[in-house]
Amino acid sequence: MTTPWLTTPFRPIGLDALNAKAAMLERLDRKYVVHASVLRAMLGDLADAFDILEIDGRRSFTYETCYFDDANLRSYFDHHQGRRQRMKVRVRRYVEAALCYVEVKLKDRRGITVKKRLAYPLHKYGTLDAAALAHVRRSHEALYGRPFERALEPVLHMSYRRTTLVAKAGSERVTIDSRIRFADRGGVALDGDLFIVETKSAHGHGVADAILRRHHQHPTSGCSKYCVGMSATGSVDRCNRFRPVLARLGMLPAARPAFGVGGAVARQP
Repeated sequence: MTTPWLTTPFRPIGLDALNAKAAMLERLDRKYVVHASVLRAMLGDLADAFDILEIDGRRSFTYETCYFDDANLRSYFDHHQGRRQRMKVRVRRYVEAALCYVEVKLKDRRGITVKKRLAYPLHKYGTLDAAALAHVRRSHEALYGRPFERALEPVLHMSYRRTTLVAKAGSERVTIDSRIRFADRGGVALDGDLFIVETKSAHGHGVADAILRRHHQHPTSGCSKYCVGMSATGSVDRCNRFRPVLARLGMLPAARPAFGVGGAVARQP
């Protein structure tokens, strides 16, 4: 369970009311690494502007995610090189709600995140069937105008607890993630006093961003959970772009050989 101090200050909003608001499937995301002491100090300001998602009396939820990439880890290295056109493919399981989705996250030329979701059978978590792969191909071609021809395989498993805040006015949202654990290569976990706060707004300058700035918090570049996890678990041979955020998270990989998919060093395509 998430500590009560994080969730009690907010008024609840149900799933139906949340879904009645405009979906934030195209948005500008900003991620922040926030210590528990700072987050506590911010809660009053956040509670004035946001409600909290509550389902069956729960205000925080367990997410399990399996990320997919090709044998050359193209998705990872596209992020590492800062390419404008890049994508991530994952299957996410919402544990308490017993729901599962194939999710494709893409960046357009404006830097806006476009997320395409496909409902998926729970028992297929961790795999991509023909329908899922067709969804990946459609999503990629619709935005980028070229076919997606890479063979995908599971490369990273993770879990965490998520609290979702919904703006009282407008469609802005905030997610607060804690207890992040990457299950691969013996497991790596985030310090319990650190949280990843992600703001989701139309232009990247929402109410939550202003509140974070007032508390001297600034966006953390390179804070992709996929890329952090691949780096922290030693699953890639290069992570220079992500070392600053890994240091902030206390997840710098140990000085050891870094192996890629299937035990071979992962090389840039």
